[in-house]
Amino acid sequence: MEFQLNNTFTDELPADANTSNDRRQVTEACYSFVLPTKTKAPKLIHVADAMVNVLGISKEESESEEFLNIFTGNEIIPNSKPYAMCYGGHQFGHWAGQLGDGRAINLGEIEHNNKRWALQLKGVGATPYSRTADGLAVLRSSVREYLCSEAMYYLGVPTTRALSLALTGDKVMRDVLYDGNPAYEKGAIVCRVAPTFLRFGSYEIFASRGDTKNLKVLVDYTIKHLYSEVEQGTKEGYVEFFRAVSHKTLDMIINWQRVGFVHGVMNTDNMSILGLTIDYGPYGWLEGYDKKWTPNTTDAEHKRYQYGQQSNIALWNLLKLANALYPLIEDAEPLEAILNEYKTLYAEKYIGMMKAKLGLLKDDENDKQLIKLLEDNLKLTETDMTIFFRNLSKLPKDMVLPEKEGSDFLDVVKDAFYKPEELKSETLWFWKDWFALYLNRLQKEELSDAERKEQMDKVNPKYVLRNYMSQIAIDASDKGDYSIVNELYMILKKPYNEQPESEKWFVKRPEWARTKVGCSMLSCSS
Repeated sequence: MEFQLNNTFTDELPADANTSNDRRQVTEACYSFVLPTKTKAPKLIHVADAMVNVLGISKEESESEEFLNIFTGNEIIPNSKPYAMCYGGHQFGHWAGQLGDGRAINLGEIEHNNKRWALQLKGVGATPYSRTADGLAVLRSSVREYLCSEAMYYLGVPTTRALSLALTGDKVMRDVLYDGNPAYEKGAIVCRVAPTFLRFGSYEIFASRGDTKNLKVLVDYTIKHLYSEVEQGTKEGYVEFFRAVSHKTLDMIINWQRVGFVHGVMNTDNMSILGLTIDYGPYGWLEGYDKKWTPNTTDAEHKRYQYGQQSNIALWNLLKLANALYPLIEDAEPLEAILNEYKTLYAEKYIGMMKAKLGLLKDDENDKQLIKLLEDNLKLTETDMTIFFRNLSKLPKDMVLPEKEGSDFLDVVKDAFYKPEELKSETLWFWKDWFALYLNRLQKEELSDAERKEQMDKVNPKYVLRNYMSQIAIDASDKGDYSIVNELYMILKKPYNEQPESEKWFVKRPEWARTKVGCSMLSCSS
């Protein structure tokens, strides 16, 4: 198996002079050289066939012992120098200082079809940035990250990708709920793939230390290789670089909201400089439509990273990136203008995204109010976001609402309601009023019902990776049955298709999953 290496990151950026693997503060460096810890009895669980093709790996090669050894840390790619990246970050609103790749090791950058990809193993042992942790990962979190990385890609959401999922053969001690009851779990490794794993914190760490020299080196590198459309080495170019990052970040957030995704840990060290969804920890999809929901147990009290706040948090994180870039620009005004532009663009793009979900192509001055009323109604009783929008596309625009009481007009979306018995009196009237407005609005569109359904089904997925689905796959995998992982992987490759044979996965969260660990709230424990 041959790779065409093109290690721009290690060739062009400053390395840590200390080559030991001791936990320490690393200064004036973007990374430290470190080798993966060898695993005892590695075993591949799944390989993403699409990503194999993207990287130019043949099917035969993906089934080889060499592939297994490289992507479980037991061998390194010939002529490569694995490394862990140095970065800092604001965690839950507070500067945390140096963080870095504490449980991820980059194998190197490979080039195929004129595209460069960084390969990273998560869960292959300690690095200088592991602090008091062991640098390992467990099966449950690895299954979740592997499936979600690819699911998001096929949903059309900017994301890092996944290549492989493997067991290590080792046991890892974890306290799942941080309640003082640790237990051994199966160790696992995911190979993650992206054009780069640079994140906001990569720039913040240099700014926090007053290291403008290396900050400039890193920013110039980023522009050269990842934002080549931006002028290099000038203050104007740095401003344009920030604007481009802002736009990519906004695009990611809008797509999260379109599919009902909640990241759960939007710290600045988890914000990709390319606007990719990165670091899949306690994420989740909205079940009942609740803008205040967060899947993260650590965030249960303050709900900083709740669904409805993700746009504002992204803006806050962009402010921190702007502060980090300021020493290169020395003028706050253009940076502030971009942050203000983000607010304006978000408001416009959010309405545009919601109109697309509703099948509305033309402009109407009342669309904003129509969307607000819908969001209010979705909270009246527990309503599944994915099912509601997907089934709404079946609504005939010539439907006549009943003059008297009755809920038959809701039949098209009734499967989205967790407690349909609550659809009465005032709640029912609110829904009837909204449907009247929506049907009237549809009369202004030129699309036929079939054409509108086709358009809506392109932006409203039928299948998303609900937490209970992941948990079913995890429980089966823990018993050595990886068929559910493959079944979900195949379904989630075509999330907008009907797939009648997979209808069992197009359902509301079952009641047994409402409070089950791993299905409702999750911790950052891996």
